[in-house]
Amino acid sequence: MRVRPLIACVCLLAGALVVVASSTAQAAPTRYEAEASPAVCSGSVDSNWSGYSGTGFCNGSNSTSGYAQFTVNASAAGTATVGVRFANGTSTARPANLVVNGSTVQTPSFEGTGAWSTWVTKTLTVSVNAGSNTIRLNPTTSNGLPNVDFLDVEAGGDDPPPPPGGIVGWATQAGGTTGGEGGSTVTVSTFADFKTQAQASGARTILVNGMLSGSGTVAISANKTIRGVGANSGISGTTLGIEDMHPANVIVQNMNIRGVPGRDAIQIESATHIWIDHNTMSSTIEDNPDYYDGMLDITHAADYITVSWNVIRNHWKTSLVGHSDGNGGEDRGHLRVTYHHNWFDHTFERSPRVRFGETVHVFNNYYSDVDNNADSYAIASLMNAGLLVEGNVFERVRQACWSASGYADSDPGRLVARDNSLISSGPCEVNGTVAPIPYTYTAEAVGTVKSSVTAGAGAGKL
Repeated sequence: MRVRPLIACVCLLAGALVVVASSTAQAAPTRYEAEASPAVCSGSVDSNWSGYSGTGFCNGSNSTSGYAQFTVNASAAGTATVGVRFANGTSTARPANLVVNGSTVQTPSFEGTGAWSTWVTKTLTVSVNAGSNTIRLNPTTSNGLPNVDFLDVEAGGDDPPPPPGGIVGWATQAGGTTGGEGGSTVTVSTFADFKTQAQASGARTILVNGMLSGSGTVAISANKTIRGVGANSGISGTTLGIEDMHPANVIVQNMNIRGVPGRDAIQIESATHIWIDHNTMSSTIEDNPDYYDGMLDITHAADYITVSWNVIRNHWKTSLVGHSDGNGGEDRGHLRVTYHHNWFDHTFERSPRVRFGETVHVFNNYYSDVDNNADSYAIASLMNAGLLVEGNVFERVRQACWSASGYADSDPGRLVARDNSLISSGPCEVNGTVAPIPYTYTAEAVGTVKSSVTAGAGAGKL
């Protein structure tokens, strides 16, 4: 069981700076209730479970025809952020096709929420036309949809500019990170070929074509770029291990990466110069938080790492930096990591949780729906780690940051926060001062972070 000190207030200690932007920096979404016309519920409108909004919710029939459809308006063509509030009291996920204006654009999975009275919001992004649009959820199994309460939609306006493709942050330091640059380029379409190429010596760029499923650990050798082809390529069932290389000089980019039961999905240990960029990393929310281990764990004095423009979704223990309270002798002076422009959605802790590393730079990330239970949090600075947390958007996050209070059995760390936006979220606790950032970067204004991250992060966005 996690143990956390109870605090009656959050104090600013000497030397710390925090500027919290008002929630007016984000446009309020428009709510479309599932029980109200012009929404259409192919089933029944019920009110027998508590916690819903409005006068009821859509209980679709238990079949593939039990859809829910909404008519939404956009002032202009562009990207819409759609929040689907739902409850699924079973232990079986209920997938659906997301159909926008007659075309299937995604197939989100609506996982079990523990009870029919426990409502959560799944955030999706879609393209909409100016004016009226239909957004429809078509179930793909005979179990039908979860109960659907409403859609919150932030729609319209021009799409933000495409994300920058260059590397920023700690991975640029001490010689930089170039991956397989200068080596041969190979395309792999089977797991066996992928493993052979990833473990081979020498510089090369490995293009992964399709979703490849394997097992165990693929030990990636030095001087590799691993890049998915298109929007739907990647790896599942296996751990990508980047270990014991100084420098590793590895880039992992444009991949769909699935959580691995009982193991880390990406495991970085005692390795330096790594760039994890524009990937979509996802799992399923299980009742047991230990069903999966970390999604992206960085341990044993790993160093000079940038994690940028990734979507990390539906995972408990997201990204651990420093594995143990007792490993300070190895970790101090290392674990320098930059996290920027990542979308942490429905991730319930460790985004990141840092021991000893300084300065870990967390800027311009978007955190949404980090609120599974009383212990949910986004960022933790522990064991005298030093974090700079700036220009991030926290939306519906139980606790944005821990530092001065420590967390579980770990001692406090140091954290400086500036220019963050807290929307329906708990505070970002600050403590002390941190070392300056040595590299050049430009932090985006917090008012545009959500739109740029939701439009630009993840596989298929390069």
